[in-house]
Amino acid sequence: MLEMRTLWRGAAAAVGALIIAFAASSAANDILNDWDTAKAPPKPELKAVTVEASTTALLILDMMKQNCGARPRCVATVPNVKRLHDAARAAGVMVWYSLVGGAQATPADMIEPGFAARDGEWSRTGGPDKFLGSNLEEKLKARGIKTAIVCGTSFQGVGIGTGSGLAQRGYKVIIPIDCLSSEDPYMEQYAAWHLFKGGPAVVTSNTTLTRSSMVKF
Repeated sequence: MLEMRTLWRGAAAAVGALIIAFAASSAANDILNDWDTAKAPPKPELKAVTVEASTTALLILDMMKQNCGARPRCVATVPNVKRLHDAARAAGVMVWYSLVGGAQATPADMIEPGFAARDGEWSRTGGPDKFLGSNLEEKLKARGIKTAIVCGTSFQGVGIGTGSGLAQRGYKVIIPIDCLSSEDPYMEQYAAWHLFKGGPAVVTSNTTLTRSSMVKF
């Protein structure tokens, strides 16, 4: 019996040593240590989309002079957002805006007067998920919206935040990558990948990446 106990104790000690060694090995190979070895995945596939105007909304999020105007990559998206906005207006698509910049922010503070919000189409709301603290959900339901096109800045903020919020509520989400921007290309890259394949299945399965020129109403 003594020999059996000794054997069990020895086996337990060996298993414990293996667990500690494995844990130490895992800690030594965390993502920061492996950072320089990580490789970017292949580019996401962009798809042309044709949407039903009566059940589609175009969301233009946080595109203000203060923030967008300070980001060269955001300024570069302005003509794309304008083109998409004009096509959506012509087709009778619902358009909704979020404004940031404090309690005094108005459509006049948007980066581009040509796609500024009209009365009743906007809400002042901070944070990345524009369902929070706004009338967005009420507006979408009132119009029977099934699909939402997301434009704005930042890509990793409102793009992921509101895009995920839409997808998790059952909406189809269209992401024109040339209408969303960040402070630098890497943030746009990881945001696009998250929505395309890296995020939760409920998000990626309901999201389509495209360009503004590939969206038809």
